[in-house]
Amino acid sequence: MSNNQSVGISIKNVGLSFGETEVLKGVNLEIAPGEFFAFLGPSGSGKSTLLRAIAGFGPAPSGEILIGDRDVTHLQPWQRNVGMVFQNYALWPHMTVQENVAFGLQERKVAKPDIVKKVRQALELVDLADLSNRRPSELSGGQQQRIALARTIVVEPKVLLLDEPLSNLDANLRVQMRRDILKLQQQLGITTIFVTHDQEEANTTADRMAVLSNGVIQQVGAPMSLYDAPVNRFVANFIGSANIIDGSITLNAAGKLSKFVSEQGLALDLSTQHSGSVSLIFRPQNTLLLADGATIDNGFNMSGQIVFREFLGSQIRYGIDVQGHLLSVDEIHSIGALHRNVNDLVRLGVTHEQAVVVNS
Repeated sequence: MSNNQSVGISIKNVGLSFGETEVLKGVNLEIAPGEFFAFLGPSGSGKSTLLRAIAGFGPAPSGEILIGDRDVTHLQPWQRNVGMVFQNYALWPHMTVQENVAFGLQERKVAKPDIVKKVRQALELVDLADLSNRRPSELSGGQQQRIALARTIVVEPKVLLLDEPLSNLDANLRVQMRRDILKLQQQLGITTIFVTHDQEEANTTADRMAVLSNGVIQQVGAPMSLYDAPVNRFVANFIGSANIIDGSITLNAAGKLSKFVSEQGLALDLSTQHSGSVSLIFRPQNTLLLADGATIDNGFNMSGQIVFREFLGSQIRYGIDVQGHLLSVDEIHSIGALHRNVNDLVRLGVTHEQAVVVNS
């Protein structure tokens, strides 16, 4: 079973309201054929609503949704040739695994010999061919999720839609399932959209992703690009841990450092062309704990006091008060390593290349 005719998805100025509440606000997005794409955002951001609009569930939005070159905005779900895997699996409890997977083919009046063949292929893809006669209640959560996947892909949809499919699984099983889903998607070459509020799930699976907040796409790009170069403080704060200091910048003469002053009066020299009200962003692992009296020449330096220390296994996280700003600093932990203590006075440094400045 393979999909050699992947299609792209075009979302053009899509808006949707429920009563007085505007849930999607002029969304524009292009998803490439065969791409594994993620919608990432907090609860209420509009990510699941956008996915359901693509699937055809709920009221038709304003704007246009194209799958390939076909406008599906006002088509019924069964007319769109998409497959959707739900958060709760939605398996028929009275049917066997084989019957659950065959159901969609039977509804499409596929010949019985073809149904048997396609069901076997789908179950082999998800490594559950030997459980075909069991019922959902006899399966683990991970096995039920794989059956839901098999039931969806057996009808060979052009697009696979996954609505928080791992949220009901425990942490270790989620890790394995996201790898299984990615492997399956790569085998089939099917255009896939994965909705999640979990940044780790999006980072480890998606070719690209869109970060949503309040019905608006904040940024689109590859996970590493969004992490390294967020366009605003929301994206920086939602994708990973970030130190964010709000302030303003006064530009100096060309070729010289600009002066940044935070709202609490912290003054730093930055290498940037931004001016006016800005947010300075840098990651905890890119913030250096310096030896007493040491400074870095290619960045900015700060002094502060440690107010808490957390052991996170692979690293130690320090919370450091720098002129009223509580900054996080991560230090790699190894056996026998000497670490700083609460109340210690410390020097911090951040190189210019590890700092991002965005307009507030």
